[in-house]
Amino acid sequence: MAAKSIATTVLKPFGQISSGLTLALGALIWALVVGLWILLSYGGLVPTIFLPPPGKVVTTAVSLIGDGTLLQHTIASLEVVLIGFAVSSMVAVPLGLFMGTYPAIKAFLDPLVNFIRYLPVTSFVPLLILWVGIGLEQRVSVVIIGIFFQQLVMVADAARSVPRDLVNAAYTLGTRRFETLWHIVFPATLPNIIDVLRVTIGWAWTYLVVAELVAARSGLGYISLKAMRGFQVDVIFLAIAVIGLLGLTTDYAFLLLRRYVTPWAR
Repeated sequence: MAAKSIATTVLKPFGQISSGLTLALGALIWALVVGLWILLSYGGLVPTIFLPPPGKVVTTAVSLIGDGTLLQHTIASLEVVLIGFAVSSMVAVPLGLFMGTYPAIKAFLDPLVNFIRYLPVTSFVPLLILWVGIGLEQRVSVVIIGIFFQQLVMVADAARSVPRDLVNAAYTLGTRRFETLWHIVFPATLPNIIDVLRVTIGWAWTYLVVAELVAARSGLGYISLKAMRGFQVDVIFLAIAVIGLLGLTTDYAFLLLRRYVTPWAR
């Protein structure tokens, strides 16, 4: 009877499930992935040069944590992502609000923004190396180019979706036109803005690897490339796992931020 009740709850479109069931389902998917990994590696179905066993990855992690290598490269990657994401967001969010609120600004910026946002980020890497060198600035620039124009368009779309009745009601209550953006549009779009930031910080981690695979001397992408040259697949798996964990951490941070900053939008 209990199993039937759980099945009914799970299969109900847009139904609510308990926190316990949420945790159980989340644990199940990881158990299946790790179980498959164990089967393929320890079972000899895939050569270890292509798929290292979990034990080897754990041993490598302990070794790199012990000598400080993993922490050093993790901090280097965090620095790139957080600086690039912060700079991009501080410009893209207010500019996107202006674009979404004022059609003239949208008409002026749209042709350029829509052109650049379809260009592959990797095509900018040689130019950035020529313009700013191969240091931190180059890697940060790759992250900024990768997410800025996407943030701009997504925030502008969120601003355009604000109900006009809400704006007209604010005018009726005495709000002046130049106050509309920050007193009406910004609060109304704040939940969507946080969602945009949550999505694009995930893209920032993706572009981090692009930035660190070329002309870098530190970072998780750098040690992945270095490990590839030496066929150290366990190090590559470890770097991927660390990036995934860092990305998951930032994702949950924005989930909590949305929950507590905009409780009305749950």
